[in-house]
Parts: sequence; structure tokens; C-alpha cells
Amino acid sequence: MEPKKNPKADLTRNSGLYFAIGLALVLFITWQAIDWKTYEKQENFEYTMEVEELLDEEVPITEQLNTPPPPPPPAAPEVIEVVEDEEEVEETIIESTETDQEEEIVEVEEIEEVEEEVAVDVPFTVIEDKPMFPACKGVPKAQQFACFKENLDKHVRKTFKYPEIAQEMGIQGRVYVNFRINKDGTITILNTRAPDKSLDEEARRIINKLPKLIPGKQRGNPTPVTFAYPIVFKLN
Repeated sequence: MEPKKNPKADLTRNSGLYFAIGLALVLFITWQAIDWKTYEKQENFEYTMEVEELLDEEVPITEQLNTPPPPPPPAAPEVIEVVEDEEEVEETIIESTETDQEEEIVEVEEIEEVEEEVAVDVPFTVIEDKPMFPACKGVPKAQQFACFKENLDKHVRKTFKYPEIAQEMGIQGRVYVNFRINKDGTITILNTRAPDKSLDEEARRIINKLPKLIPGKQRGNPTPVTFAYPIVFKLN
């Protein structure tokens, strides 16, 4: 005879349900553990300031001075005395500036205005009578420039000395000298343009050695004349 089991006594009947509930509970606990956050404990501090002590000002006690009222103005005199003016006032007589027919009229001679001519530099190319070397005196106007240039070239060749420092360093070039021939025939260097200081000094020395020239003239009056001259320094 086979024994019969009670269906209520079967323990594996709801095992799947229990497994599912247990799995869900474990997952929930795990999720809560992962998302659990902790915060540092914040201490609350209380700040107090005694405003009354800081703003308490001691007001100095001032003493009120009782100033007396100003004295009343002096009363006007009851009787007004009239004083006669005995002093004599001298009257100022203003004389007329109009001339009388009987007065003699002095005639004033005409005043001559003398115009002082201001010396203005005139370029060598436009001056009427060009400056000349003493050797060119009496040369016709058409030949004055050629004579001046020829004598200037002779002077430069005669006075020329190549600076030793420029020779050693191989310095060469062209120096432009702009000078003025004054009304008395003397020479004044206005400006120079040179590639080197030593060449500039030598060019100035050459021009300053020029003799006294016959000054140029404009309308018969001595006039300062400007002239630009290049001096070439070249090594062989």
C-alpha cells in the first residue's frame, strides 16, 4: 500500500516565489548601499557684534555763552549846524587846441623813409654778376661761370689730401659742400653731406682754404651767393 502525501505538506510548492522575493530584497538593499551618501557635519557658528558699544559717541558738553546785545547806534544831533565853505577852489582852465588865424603855421618837411635792404642768399646760377676769383677779373659775363669753376677745381686739386684713416679702412665716396660767398668775399660753409666723418672734415678744410673772392652783385649791390660743390674721394 503506497503512502499518500498531503499537498499542503509540499515544501517546494512556493520556492520560486520565495526566491524572487529574496532576490528583489537583495537588489534593493544593494542599490540603497550604492546610493548612500554621507555629508560632513556642519557646525553652526553664531556671530554677534555689539553695535551699541561701537557707535556710542561721547558728545562734549558745550557751555552756552550769553553774549550781550550790540549797543544801539548813536542818536542824531538835534541841531544841525550849517558851516559856510570859506575855502576857495581853483578852477582848471582847459585851453582849446584849435589854431588861431593869427598864429604862424610851421611847415614840416617831408620825412624820407629809408628802406634797409635785407641780405638774401641768391643761388650762383641766377645772380647777375657772379662771384669771381681774382684771376677772373674782367672776364665777360658769358665766361664767368667757366672761369670760376676752373679756378675752384685748381684750388681743390692743389689743397686735396686723402685722409690716412680713410685710406686704411678703404673709405671713399662723394662729399657735397654747400657754402656761401659773403658780401665781403669771405666763405661760410652752410652744410655738408658725406659718407664718413674723415672725408667730411677734409672737404671742409679744402673749402675754408679758399682765398678771398670778388663778391657777386645783384643790381649793382654786393649780394651773398650760395654754391654747391661736390668733392670726390676715390682710391686707385
